[in-house]
Amino acid sequence: MDWHSEASRLYAILDSSCFPDALHLFQAADELVRAGVLIVQYRNKNGIAREMLAHARELQARTGSPAKLIMNDRADLCLAAEFDGVHVGQDDLSPESARKVVGPKRLLGVSTHNPEQVADADLMPVEYIAVGPVFSTTSKANPDPVIGLAGVRRARELTHKPLVAIGGITRGNCRSVIDAGADSVAVISDLVRETGKSAEEFLQILG
Repeated sequence: MDWHSEASRLYAILDSSCFPDALHLFQAADELVRAGVLIVQYRNKNGIAREMLAHARELQARTGSPAKLIMNDRADLCLAAEFDGVHVGQDDLSPESARKVVGPKRLLGVSTHNPEQVADADLMPVEYIAVGPVFSTTSKANPDPVIGLAGVRRARELTHKPLVAIGGITRGNCRSVIDAGADSVAVISDLVRETGKSAEEFLQILG
């Protein structure tokens, strides 16, 4: 994964809770890939494993190369759906355990929310570190404290690994996040409506 390419600056997250049904989720994935997005995460916090696997396999069939597909939380489903990687949070399977499940070749990312966690993640077997929330967000029921652009700058000082900023990022503020030191911005809400058009605008702003 070339984190320094302009197309990699947008890390799209498809959260199943943002769509009325699976068909709309799949259509959004199609639009993201057509827009040129290179990394897409499938996130489903409330689904059962069988449903998640079915969705993941459909996403795999629809997207494919060159887009990289990341499974949120579930290293086992990442393998079963033949995704390109898995992303874990602070309360999920540890990065070390996730690495044992997915092996050495798949992408592995971890969420962090403060300088201490970023410093710890820098020593872990992960390809990238997510940091946030940068701005206030409605995508989590109990979000961690907002870190602001200063938090992104501090995280940049603590690691040379690719840094993915997340939390309340929109077309209106994404450029400032990249300028603060992030390699990529993770976006959920601002990609739900008119997904393809929104993705194209993000990529243009971030380019």
